[in-house]
Amino acid sequence: MKDVRAAIGYAMRTEKKPYFYANAHEKDFVPLAPREVDIRDARKLGCSLDVEGFTLVEHTSAVADLTDLAEVARVHSGEIAELLKSVSGCDHVDMFSRGILRFSERAGQNDAHDNSHPARFVHVDMSVEAARAARDAAAPKDKAIARSVQYNVWRVLSPPPQDVPLALCAFTSLDMADLIDCDAIFDPPGAPEWSFGNYLLEYSPAHRWFYYPDMHVGEALIFVTSESDPARPLLMPHGAFDNPIAPADAPPRISLEMRGTAYWYA
Repeated sequence: MKDVRAAIGYAMRTEKKPYFYANAHEKDFVPLAPREVDIRDARKLGCSLDVEGFTLVEHTSAVADLTDLAEVARVHSGEIAELLKSVSGCDHVDMFSRGILRFSERAGQNDAHDNSHPARFVHVDMSVEAARAARDAAAPKDKAIARSVQYNVWRVLSPPPQDVPLALCAFTSLDMADLIDCDAIFDPPGAPEWSFGNYLLEYSPAHRWFYYPDMHVGEALIFVTSESDPARPLLMPHGAFDNPIAPADAPPRISLEMRGTAYWYA
């Protein structure tokens, strides 16, 4: 087991609503209050989508270079849709085909890519209201929908160990009152800004944190972004942290995120 203790990017509540940018982080208003926490190695713990809200699966892509975002959209998007169908048992997956590459700051690649910084503050990908609207908008129009879930599928493209892994807060340890409303603002080069609701996370000693050490490209970490069934994990706070047991010469992390919404028909 490779349990670690490391600083997690919690936020503090203020009178001003926080916001953060995909690229122009110098304009962020994210009042941080980092805390050192225990982060458990989840590899042998059997964490699941229906309890903690995340799981790790083996998955190999036919795309030789997953930093090629054109090939990711053309081929890998369909692979992830099939993976989500297999793992969840859903009837249909609507994919956001554009992959998101992220790079550890040590890679020196962030300025060359859109939305490529590792998120150093704990966040949830969408607020409950924004996620519900997105799930409804993408739902098949000719079907009655019994359930819908947004998933994030995260994998590393660089060899282990990861210098900046991803930590996840088990939904079973979360109180929804711990969430702090904020706005995520997207500022793609040469295009208008747009935004939607998001959350930061206030510290609680009840939170239980997990990560998967030494991930490789043949694995995929799947976690819940939003869920329509209130009896299941509704969302997943997560954030990057500096790995205290990674050697100084560890390869800088490169990761790929894919997003998909799963639907079950009534």
